[in-house]
Amino acid sequence: MTQPSPTATTGPSPAPGAGAAPGAGAPTRVLVLNSGSSSVKYQLLDMKDGGRLALGLVERIGEETSRLVHTPLLGGGGEKREKHGPIADHAAALKAVAEELAADGLGLDSPELAVIGHRVVHGGLRFTEPTVIDDAVLAEIERLVPVAPLHNPANLTGIRTAMSLRPDLPQVAVFDTAFHTTMPEWAARYAIDVETADAHRIRRYGFHGTSHAYVSRETARLLGKAPEEVNVIVLHLGNGASASAVAGGRCVDTSMGLTPLEGLVMGTRSGDIDPAVTFHLMRNADMSAEDVDVLLNKRSGLVGLCGDNDMREIRRRIDEGDARAALAFDIYVHRLKKYIGAYYAVLGRVDAVAFTAGVGENAAPVREAAVAGLEELGLAVDAGLNAERSDEARIVSPEYARVAVAVVPTDEELEIARQSYALVSGLAGEA
Repeated sequence: MTQPSPTATTGPSPAPGAGAAPGAGAPTRVLVLNSGSSSVKYQLLDMKDGGRLALGLVERIGEETSRLVHTPLLGGGGEKREKHGPIADHAAALKAVAEELAADGLGLDSPELAVIGHRVVHGGLRFTEPTVIDDAVLAEIERLVPVAPLHNPANLTGIRTAMSLRPDLPQVAVFDTAFHTTMPEWAARYAIDVETADAHRIRRYGFHGTSHAYVSRETARLLGKAPEEVNVIVLHLGNGASASAVAGGRCVDTSMGLTPLEGLVMGTRSGDIDPAVTFHLMRNADMSAEDVDVLLNKRSGLVGLCGDNDMREIRRRIDEGDARAALAFDIYVHRLKKYIGAYYAVLGRVDAVAFTAGVGENAAPVREAAVAGLEELGLAVDAGLNAERSDEARIVSPEYARVAVAVVPTDEELEIARQSYALVSGLAGEA
């Protein structure tokens, strides 16, 4: 499939690790918005140093029990504030966010605000870079709704609301799929009829790309090398989980596919499964397509195996001798090992395996079990280093290990802010 040319609003790739240097007096603040179907997460950052000025969450939008949690961080931080009560829609939610920011002297009308950066889950093949949003971009994001029905509509709502509040301000979309558009065709295509695949845009897109981009680059920094010099296997292990093979800063394979269902065992998603399971259930269990969708996305994975999707609770149950929890853990780790081995083969040479996200950053037993038995591949963890808790990126493998095992806390908001700011700064420099 020939990749369409990006729109004229697609900007250059930001320099690794930072946005463009701000000019004297230029605005340097970036508001990052992540709009879900019934929630808005936000952070306000200053790109002079990447520091956070405020962050918060609005949840249960459209319900009587809506909740806003706002934490000011300017000047060393302040008291967290919570508000409860009905918030009718995303427009009301963003207005409430604007009021909280204004109360801290950080209002959306501030001349120091340079851009609003939006997380958009699916950009298809069209959007390979952060992109300034205009009507054409909105139309293309909407055209992709059939392949991201749970996410793109909510992302669009957040964008349109923010644009109505600040129509004069650049708004930038940063796409979860963008980092994975460098996959070669032999990794991205499914082995199905080409005409059918092309007609319905069926291929592997991958997700969590903003996290994989950030973590692969931070892993290179941790090793004291440029991203172009390093091959990394990134394991993003949260309630949703994905793996990627990154060669010299470019993704060459990833575990999620057309949707976030493919790949690793997750909190509630099955990951890889024989496609014929779907047909079997529809024919023999009188399940509809919707029933199977709910089964595989919401009643499978760890919660389907043992009733829990919290790794801390699963480990507690294992310590108490719970056989179902132990089996769920073993299945989870077995899938991880398979992907580590597969991506080792894809890359040919691996410099590091990086664990990130909630489980990856905090569950030492998962890291230990995932590389156990892979010593011949140069992988091992140091028990003491692996057990240590830290918010910093760190190596947890012994000095003799040929391949570094790293724990790298992800920071998708900072990555979105960097990419958004670099784009608008570059465009301002060209003006």
